Amino acid sequence: MRLLLFTACFFAGYLMARGQEFNILDYGANPDGATLCTQKIQLAIDEAHAKGGGRVVFPEGRFLSGSVVLKSNVELHLQKGAVLLGSTDPAHYIKLSRWKALIMAEGESHLAITGEGEIDGQGRALALHIDSLFYAGKIDSVDYNFVEMRPKYYLRPQLIEFVGCQQIDVKDVTLRNAACWVATYDQCRDIRIDNVLTISDAYWNNDGIDISDCRNVRITNCFVNSADDGICLKSHSKDFICDSIYISDCIVRSSASAVKFGTVSHGGFTNVIIKNIKVYDTFRSAIALESVDGGVLESVVIDSVYAINTGNAIFIRLGKRNKVGEVGKLKNVVLKNIYVEVAYERPDYAYEIRGPELPFFHNVFPSSITGLPGHPVQNVLLENIEIVFPGRGNKGLAYSPLSRLDDVPEKASAYPEFSMFGELPAWGFYVRHVEGLLMKNVRLSIKAPDYRPAFVFSDVAGLALQSVFVEGDDKPEQVVLHKTGDVEIDSGLKVMEK
Repeated sequence: MRLLLFTACFFAGYLMARGQEFNILDYGANPDGATLCTQKIQLAIDEAHAKGGGRVVFPEGRFLSGSVVLKSNVELHLQKGAVLLGSTDPAHYIKLSRWKALIMAEGESHLAITGEGEIDGQGRALALHIDSLFYAGKIDSVDYNFVEMRPKYYLRPQLIEFVGCQQIDVKDVTLRNAACWVATYDQCRDIRIDNVLTISDAYWNNDGIDISDCRNVRITNCFVNSADDGICLKSHSKDFICDSIYISDCIVRSSASAVKFGTVSHGGFTNVIIKNIKVYDTFRSAIALESVDGGVLESVVIDSVYAINTGNAIFIRLGKRNKVGEVGKLKNVVLKNIYVEVAYERPDYAYEIRGPELPFFHNVFPSSITGLPGHPVQNVLLENIEIVFPGRGNKGLAYSPLSRLDDVPEKASAYPEFSMFGELPAWGFYVRHVEGLLMKNVRLSIKAPDYRPAFVFSDVAGLALQSVFVEGDDKPEQVVLHKTGDVEIDSGLKVMEK
């Protein structure tokens, strides 16, 4: 209800300010794609703002620009055939208080980017230009990533960055080819992103949509194809939180994780609903929920996800990457109506920019839910879940025997990732340090033999398996219970206690 109310109020205010149009051609912008138009576009924005608001129109053509600053009550409208083309010269970009971007705003309200046109950041050429500056001695070594051999992310401009803004509408546009994250909304509120096409496999760190510490957000009917995380909720400040987020009817292809909470998670996430999501060709997790920086992740419902050709199905992690402060909390999570097909080979082979290979041999990773000793993940419901695994796990490639369940590393401060623990002792689900887990109508199937059992539960209290089935694996141990109590199992699973 809160989301519906903010949407109605937003459009009532926005439509009142939208009467006037300001065509950038009237301010001297050249549509040839070669003449820098930054000042001309900014003039149109400034005049629209000074006159109480309106629509800045990009007609058909290609308009080259560096950073422009969007102002309150102004809509950027890209007509069909219009392209806002990001300059490949890093000197043409500025930052307000955070990072550089092509379109930026801070502390503004009633902002919009609409239309059937495109915003193309020319990110690869821009990033390579920035990279060349390091070798020319114009970038300090502290700003260069020597492990990955590229300029650090904050030197590479995004397409969109809105900070501390409210009542934002981004609709119908196509976003292409960022040098870093594509679109970031930080500490904003009342956001609607609808029918946006995001295609960015141009360079590293190409997150599709990043929502950081925002309230009242709707993301609907979007397509995201990104070289990094697809739709990602973040929390950069312990004093803020992502609250009242609704994401639905989106398609995601990602060379990292498709739908992700984290990795940055200082304040946390609450009241999040995600539904009707399709995922394909995704290197890491279809769904990743992470609280590792002291924040709280709670009251999350993810409903109706269909994922094929993904490296991992579900990854839920409570960790402690923060060096000071308490361990965060991860609780009250519902995942239901989910179908996933996990790939044997890496799913993102066709990407131009692919996630890095792992530095160790391993078999296919299971889904996992893991907390820390004394800090369990709490109250998780998995209902109507089907995951198809390729199998083919063998001891010669990597081996995690049941006799060494206590040796699986904790890695409390490590970067959270489905592969973080190395080889795991289950092929379907590995669950450790959890309090209150109900699996209801869950079906795991495997196409070829795997040396591991389907489920391993370690240090789990309050476990209920209702209508849980394993297909394609008839080993004497389908479910392994280790230091696990208060267990209810109503199906014919083969259980072993270790």
